[in-house]
Amino acid sequence: MPTVLALETSCDESAAAVVRDQRVLASAIASQIEEHARWGGVVPEIASRRHVEALPALIEQVMNQSGISYADLDAIAATAAPGLVGALLVGSVTGRSLARLHRKPFLGVHHLEGHLCSVHLGEPLPEGPFLVLLVSGGHTEMIRVDGPGTYQRLARSRDDAAGEAFDKVARLLGLGYPGGPAIQQAAASGDPRRFPLPKGKVSLPEGGFHPYDFSFSGLKTAVLRLVNQLKAEEEAGGPPVPLADVAASFEQVVADVLVERTTRCAVDQGLRTLVMVGGVAANRRLRQGLEQRCSALRLQWRAAPLAYCTDNAAMIAVAAEQRLLAGGCSSIRLAVAPRLPLEQAPVLYEPQAPF
Repeated sequence: MPTVLALETSCDESAAAVVRDQRVLASAIASQIEEHARWGGVVPEIASRRHVEALPALIEQVMNQSGISYADLDAIAATAAPGLVGALLVGSVTGRSLARLHRKPFLGVHHLEGHLCSVHLGEPLPEGPFLVLLVSGGHTEMIRVDGPGTYQRLARSRDDAAGEAFDKVARLLGLGYPGGPAIQQAAASGDPRRFPLPKGKVSLPEGGFHPYDFSFSGLKTAVLRLVNQLKAEEEAGGPPVPLADVAASFEQVVADVLVERTTRCAVDQGLRTLVMVGGVAANRRLRQGLEQRCSALRLQWRAAPLAYCTDNAAMIAVAAEQRLLAGGCSSIRLAVAPRLPLEQAPVLYEPQAPF
């Protein structure tokens, strides 16, 4: 039962957690949402400074709450890739310094592997292999998981991630940042079928369309044109722009696309279990749609607990636990890689630091 102190600083959430055998002993997050909201998105320099300010207190908090001493830890972990380079460095340098100070193994963790492992913080999973829909602000991917550390990407977004599309449409509608919760709140009273919006498809060179890949940039443009049209009608004496209906229609088509293509991929792959993780996995409409479709197809499904959908350090600790049990350990000289793909995550555990 390894006990791990983990740090997460890949973007705009400073987080620390102590986890033992996939059980969270303590977890703390310092959000920067209010500060970045005034800019309509994350400002990397601000994020890095806030991580420096927040991380020491978060580490002290989770160590005190967990009742664990540094001597009791089996390893210290931090997100090493991908993310904002300055933000990643804050967590990595802090984690490596603590590991050297307390003579503990250090593990640099891939952020997406952390999200894949977040589902283990909830109900026990049926045996694999299974299909994961990872849907967040920066990533929308379908990943086949055959076992710890064994991943195969089967689909991805060719442009905007779903969470990024939520942010951009929310800004367009004047709903604020972050876009996911803002649109969900506005859409609650709207008609999700009032405005037919396009389900973006990805063309294949030989003709036809990719069966699983996503594209959300066209949807974003369609919403822009719709809003401009509705504003023109309002200025000509028509009714006010129905923001709730526009938000609900957008939210519904995103949910429909994610559910349809993910369940189709699972069936085609012969996988009977579907897992959803990432910040957008907290969306109620998406969860309800996936639950209903999986029930109709007799697929088992799981989602990361709501508390661990967005960026957190507990998921990083679980990923580190799995790597540690498999004999993995990172070089104390390991730096960070802001664009490292998930398929290259094993390089984080090479004896000689690859970067």
